[in-house]
Amino acid sequence: MGVRWTLQACPPAGVSAQALRTAVQAAVNAVVLQMSNWEPGSDISRFNRADPDTWHDLPPEFAAVIDRALYWARESDGAFDPTLGRLTDLWGFGPAGPRSEPPAGQEFDGLWSQSGWTRLQRRGEALLQPGGLDLDLSGIAKGFGVDAVVLALQDLGVRHALVEIGGELRGEGVRPDGQPWWVEIETPPGLAAAEPILVALHGLSLATSGDYRRFRMDAGRRQSHTIDPRTGAPVEATAASVSVLAETCMDADAICTVLSVLGPDAGMAWASARGVAAFWQLRGEPERMTPAFAAMLES
Repeated sequence: MGVRWTLQACPPAGVSAQALRTAVQAAVNAVVLQMSNWEPGSDISRFNRADPDTWHDLPPEFAAVIDRALYWARESDGAFDPTLGRLTDLWGFGPAGPRSEPPAGQEFDGLWSQSGWTRLQRRGEALLQPGGLDLDLSGIAKGFGVDAVVLALQDLGVRHALVEIGGELRGEGVRPDGQPWWVEIETPPGLAAAEPILVALHGLSLATSGDYRRFRMDAGRRQSHTIDPRTGAPVEATAASVSVLAETCMDADAICTVLSVLGPDAGMAWASARGVAAFWQLRGEPERMTPAFAAMLES
């Protein structure tokens, strides 16, 4: 995934630190081997290279992520789209590496026309490769990885833990002192530090998406690594970051992507209508939060 994981846990008697490390690494390795575009032998890479009009059986975990990705694609009217792999590469954010000039012309139009979540078809545990379509699950797979780690820990009898992968977190149970797992929402570089916001992850997940970790500059404009499915180009918005609280980290991760694409105005309306707890940090504007997020602070 190109990131590190960390774990704080209260294991039951007889479960060693090495057993925890082994379980966590096995869980994240499984996600990488199924859903990483950076691994040529992964299931997702083989699907992306497959011949047109061929059906491919998916491992259960991969199938679960695809199904949830398609749910959020429908729920967001396509603001979340797991089929933008070729456009991600085209803009220099994928395994092909960065590029000095933005794409244009026939190269861009051809790849954009081949994308689109509505081209995906499921049949049982199989997925159709319609031809020329590249999956990219980077907007949801890392969150799923956090959830997978939690399940692996629970299989060892661990009920109290804080899992973090690349800045996305899930807390279960409580700390040894009985307190919940308190985490601080990161302030993007360059923004005036406001009052720190701490959230208690007690059966909750936190995901944050920002344009300050991976971005490109084009004519003085900052372009996020998130691709807007409506334009085929990187997102350009005033939001430096958006954070989402949800029960599962997979959903928090996907919703962050949706809100990054929609922007703070449309995103606020979309999230508020669905009871999503979301918090925006903006450049040149006051921070914003949905009613559900504000209610958590008040409680």
